[in-house]
Amino acid sequence: MGIISYIKEEIQVVRERDPAIKSNMEVLLYPSFKVILHYRIAHKLYLKKHYFLARWISQRGVRKTGIEIHPGATIGKGLFIDHGSGVIIGETAILGDNVTLYQGVTLGGTGKEQGKRHPTLKDNVMVSAGAKILGSFTIGENSKIGAGAVVLEEVPPNCTVVGVPGRIVRRDDKKVPQADMDQVHLPDPMLNDIKELQIANFQLHEELLEMESRLKCMHCKDAKCSAKEREYKAD
Repeated sequence: MGIISYIKEEIQVVRERDPAIKSNMEVLLYPSFKVILHYRIAHKLYLKKHYFLARWISQRGVRKTGIEIHPGATIGKGLFIDHGSGVIIGETAILGDNVTLYQGVTLGGTGKEQGKRHPTLKDNVMVSAGAKILGSFTIGENSKIGAGAVVLEEVPPNCTVVGVPGRIVRRDDKKVPQADMDQVHLPDPMLNDIKELQIANFQLHEELLEMESRLKCMHCKDAKCSAKEREYKAD
């Protein structure tokens, strides 16, 4: 693909997914657009084993945008990084087509692996603000990672993951993130657990009240029996 065609494609990606952009010229100032151009050049140099030059260009992109993409990472078409400050993509990370990342996302390793040590994100994955995906495993197609989630194990396709550590709260939701980029209205497993605890607590409270009432009745009956016994002995 020629550089002009590539730039047009990247402009289209940004305009489709960010309603704040009002013109093509505005996209040229966009951090995601800048860092992707730096990455594409650095990645070509990295593949040719010009590691120092690749890292130099990559670090220029970091200083300009606050987004760190290792030149060794493999990234498909249509990557969109919204705002982007604090985003980190590790050396052996693999991203498919049409992946969306928000600010503060980390695609990192745990520091224990050798070789492939960063996650693989399949097509149409969306990772919300502040989420961390750590380790060498796969996030399946069309999956959505909730804001602030920490994902430490593989996620099947078409899933929604939230929480720390991340757990699957929805499966087989076929909508792709670009059609539904809502990163706020996700299921909340903690809220569901709290509601269940409240219901259980209410039921326990009712049972205790009923038990207390029965004990009082038993005590009253025992007291009456004792009084009758005392009268019988007195006679």
